[in-house]
Amino acid sequence: MVLIHLKSALSSSNDGNDEFLFETKSSTKVDDLIESVVSINNARLRSSLIVDTVRGLATYGPMKPPNSTTAEQAMTGGHTPDPSCLRTGNPPDEKMAQILHQAATALEDYVGRTQVKKKVALTLRDIDEKIKIVRDAVDLAYPTGLPETELTRMALEDPFNNEKLNLPLVDANNASLWAFNKEFVRGQLVSDRLGTNEKTKVICKLTLKDAGPPPREAIVSEAERNAMAAFYHKRQEELKRLADADDDDYLNSDWANPKGMKNSLQGLSDVKAPGLRF
Repeated sequence: MVLIHLKSALSSSNDGNDEFLFETKSSTKVDDLIESVVSINNARLRSSLIVDTVRGLATYGPMKPPNSTTAEQAMTGGHTPDPSCLRTGNPPDEKMAQILHQAATALEDYVGRTQVKKKVALTLRDIDEKIKIVRDAVDLAYPTGLPETELTRMALEDPFNNEKLNLPLVDANNASLWAFNKEFVRGQLVSDRLGTNEKTKVICKLTLKDAGPPPREAIVSEAERNAMAAFYHKRQEELKRLADADDDDYLNSDWANPKGMKNSLQGLSDVKAPGLRF
């Protein structure tokens, strides 16, 4: 299987680059590959929304009607008031809340960026299964159902109605895939771009069509840059300390002792006088 390490240039994460792994075959059509990675990208965005809303649901209860004023929301707050005044403050019991948190955490862990370090390739089927577990947990906690204005319900039941979800979803027909600063050509096969080796591992970037090539990867990462700066600073301090030292300061070193070899052979190098500490 060809391993695609996909980094989205459209991400809104702090470092501007979200990422996940995806497996495909060299015989796969480029159009199908783009559609697959876009579907997973959109499913991960939807999953992030579900995780946030389910945690809010488990902590502060369902959302209040959108026509409630701020003053009314503050007066009708439950026993766990929501700081944002968007929820009723009436969460489910502790056991149900724990089930909701566990389901949300399982979904978050599966779609998270840590899966890249674990070398776990994502599939749309597994994401849908994790979302189904969350949906079942919500149905268990609220058997009578949630209000139609509840964002959790919208994200779980109507993922394609992005007017209400307001997610930065990507249209597969308006997406481009890049590798080695060259675009995958629609109508071709993956092998036309990467060759027929099924053990190929490649970093790709997802962008909008006609947006041009994505920014190149930095040669030195931020962590490596900080490590080099720390090493340079430490080296500068050592050189400064050596420059300030006396010319005969080395005479205090063990290697400068003329009797050092003799004492070592006789086993006297580590002998210390009783009662003295060094």
